[in-house]
Amino acid sequence: MNSVQTSTVDEARTAAQVGTAAQGGRMMRRQLPEMLVGLGLLAAPFVLPAIGMSPDLLTRILIWGLFGLGFDLLFGYTGLLSFGQAAFYGTGGFVTAYLLTDGIVANMLVALLVGTVVAAVAGLVIGYLTLRRTGIYFAMSTLAFGEMFYFLENSSFKQYTGGENGIAGVPPPEISLGAFSVHISSGWPMYWFVAVIFFLGYLVARRIVRSPFGAVLKAIQGNPKRATALGHSIQTYKLMVFVVAAAYGGLAGGLLGVFQSYMPPDAFALDTSAQLVIQTVMGGAGTLLGPLLGATIWLYLYEGLQQVGSLGPYWKLILGIVFVVLVTVFRHGVAGALLDFFRRRRQGLPADVDHGVSRQVAKSLDIVAPLKSSRPGAPVLEARGVSKHYGGLKANTDIDFTLREGELHGVIGPNGAGKSTFFAMLAGELPTTSGKVFFRGQEITGIGVTSVCQLGMSKSYQINQLFEHLTVRQNVMIPVLARMRGRYRNDMLRGLHSDHLDAQVNAAIAMVDLTAHADTRVSDMSYGEKRRLEIGLALATGANVLLFDEPLAGLGPEERVLVVSLLKSIRQGRSMVIVEHDMDAMFELAERITVLYEGRKLTEGTPDEIRHDPAVQTAYLGGMDDESA
Repeated sequence: MNSVQTSTVDEARTAAQVGTAAQGGRMMRRQLPEMLVGLGLLAAPFVLPAIGMSPDLLTRILIWGLFGLGFDLLFGYTGLLSFGQAAFYGTGGFVTAYLLTDGIVANMLVALLVGTVVAAVAGLVIGYLTLRRTGIYFAMSTLAFGEMFYFLENSSFKQYTGGENGIAGVPPPEISLGAFSVHISSGWPMYWFVAVIFFLGYLVARRIVRSPFGAVLKAIQGNPKRATALGHSIQTYKLMVFVVAAAYGGLAGGLLGVFQSYMPPDAFALDTSAQLVIQTVMGGAGTLLGPLLGATIWLYLYEGLQQVGSLGPYWKLILGIVFVVLVTVFRHGVAGALLDFFRRRRQGLPADVDHGVSRQVAKSLDIVAPLKSSRPGAPVLEARGVSKHYGGLKANTDIDFTLREGELHGVIGPNGAGKSTFFAMLAGELPTTSGKVFFRGQEITGIGVTSVCQLGMSKSYQINQLFEHLTVRQNVMIPVLARMRGRYRNDMLRGLHSDHLDAQVNAAIAMVDLTAHADTRVSDMSYGEKRRLEIGLALATGANVLLFDEPLAGLGPEERVLVVSLLKSIRQGRSMVIVEHDMDAMFELAERITVLYEGRKLTEGTPDEIRHDPAVQTAYLGGMDDESA
């Protein structure tokens, strides 16, 4: 082997070693939160008693922290505010306590598992019923169910729950694994037992957050409408995370009864749900550790202030003031403030991409292959006699439309012509009042925008519909995940990144020329960059039929040139429909143009035919070519 070959081999070996070391460093940074939590749990018994924290208080904090892990997945990561989590906390607790006290189940771990499963089933039923509504209506629905459970606990199921007396005499905790048996006494042994369960619960929650499932949850929190349009069945995701939160609540409730040998009736009370919300907001929603920090502050002050005799009845007032001050000073809670501090410290450091693919050359973006029967010029998207009426208002009436394979078809019309409504019906966002829409010969009328996207047709919006709190890379990852995983996949314990996923994300980002901003938060980008990202999300679905709703809206002259060039460059292998007010751009881009006027189809033809059509000039163009003609 000559010296040149030896040098090449040495360079390759060195590059591989550097890559391996970098990957190891990234792995360590990913696992840093888990290591810090583990060290914190180990150090707490040696540090916190110095400030008056007893083992019982620390155990209670961990139980509330475990309860909060599930709620944070629901509220902090998915944006679903539930005021009824006490229903699951109480259900898990009372089922576990009843099984143990009546001797139905002798094994404590089995009883905890049964209580957790029953709470999860209750979450499945309640979630199915309440998640049909959003916002305050969802929150109030969960509150109503929480109050129902509180009533049932004190009436219909009184013989099982003890009613106002609760369930006393829960057997001392004991772990029995065959011939191996360990009695867990109160105090520090109980703390260590609960700490292990909390740590396992934290590991699972972290895994969920960093999975493809968790990535979709974050998208739902930021913009559920766009997550739906990109091909995700968000109702299924919401229901599953609701069930997970209920399971965490049920496990925490079971631990409460085991910990204090008594299951109190107030586990079902509204105050329990309220404290959970307060602790999570105070500690920092969307951080996982926020609920634990919030519980630490809340319970420490809750117990400490009551022991100060001079405060008398004012301890609740002081506790309320502390809460208001904390949420006012720390907008994202205590944990959120700490995370923001460390992010600012890292801003001056070289960028570290945790998946290591930004240095690679992006592969081409996968496109949904047309059907084998498709041929150039064959109909791809058809609207037959489509109408949309809102009472006496006729937004669209009896419109026929055909997009052919490989064609770029424009739709124009004055304001109020019904373009946006027509576009929404094509994309599956709006049901038709009459008429039908077909995609490659298959009727798609009324199947919904998620199913339409999964078939291979995607849409961009006139007003940007982005995930503002995420980076460009995280935004583009959402449609790529829908393309690779379908409407829903229960992969909440799988890793997020893969070579193919990252390559597809990079390819989509490169197509809209945003590689330099891949790790920039969308809220920090310019309007023109956001418009390109809006197009990029539609591209990243891999759809071979694209609907663009005024892609040039709000852009300056230079940005318009860039976007027009972008639209020209992405035409290969795709069929496109564009609604646009910029006539110069439309005549430059489109092969055929449909003109809408007062909700009806006025005419259709080539750009030259439309430009010189007297009816179009009268209705829309205002005779702009009179002099040139």
